[in-house]
Amino acid sequence: GNVLDTGSEACSYSKRHSSIGRDKKLLGCGQGKEGQKGGAADAKPVLSKEMKSTSVFGANILKEGSDPKVQPDSEYPVWLWHTINKRPVLSELQMKDAKTLPYENLKRFAKLDNRVWVNENNALTAKN
Repeated sequence: GNVLDTGSEACSYSKRHSSIGRDKKLLGCGQGKEGQKGGAADAKPVLSKEMKSTSVFGANILKEGSDPKVQPDSEYPVWLWHTINKRPVLSELQMKDAKTLPYENLKRFAKLDNRVWVNENNALTAKN
């Protein structure tokens, strides 16, 4: 997680598992502005538009280092772009003519249609 989140988790743990108020002070819980609940854990980091468009935030899994930079499309492998393609849902496949569907979509149609039939059949024969 984020460094800002750790105080919040520690504070909620302290509230649930300790009846001693000094634990909360040691953890820095509730030391925000006067009259407000929360503290630094409520603050959200602000990212500029330039930083958002040049880095993949949250992709760095190491303690040290930085998030990877976004590269041009030509730098990524071809297979990656095939994973983005959305498969059609049952309602889209029902609207098309089954004779003109590509084989992959026809298999998907049969699978989704069978799943609906099984669910309906199970609902009818349920012992409720």
